[in-house]
Amino acid sequence: MANHKSSEKRARQTRIKTERNRFYKTRIKNVTKNVLAAIETADKEKAVETMKIANKYLHHCVSKGIIKKETAARKVSRLQIKVNAI
Repeated sequence: MANHKSSEKRARQTRIKTERNRFYKTRIKNVTKNVLAAIETADKEKAVETMKIANKYLHHCVSKGIIKKETAARKVSRLQIKVNAI
């Protein structure tokens, strides 16, 4: 339990940031699953469309500081390779 005013504030901020990060990271997983589902159905048009959405959202999360630039680039690259293989 926090004993100082500053540590109480840090605990509050940590709770808020954890909740925010959980929202973004869950959305990242869902967007990625959508691309993989489109790849499973071998629907090239849908895969390309969902890939655009995933790419945009992953880089949006980079600008918000949720994930690192290299992580987003790696995820996009691996998904794009799978989309191109269709």
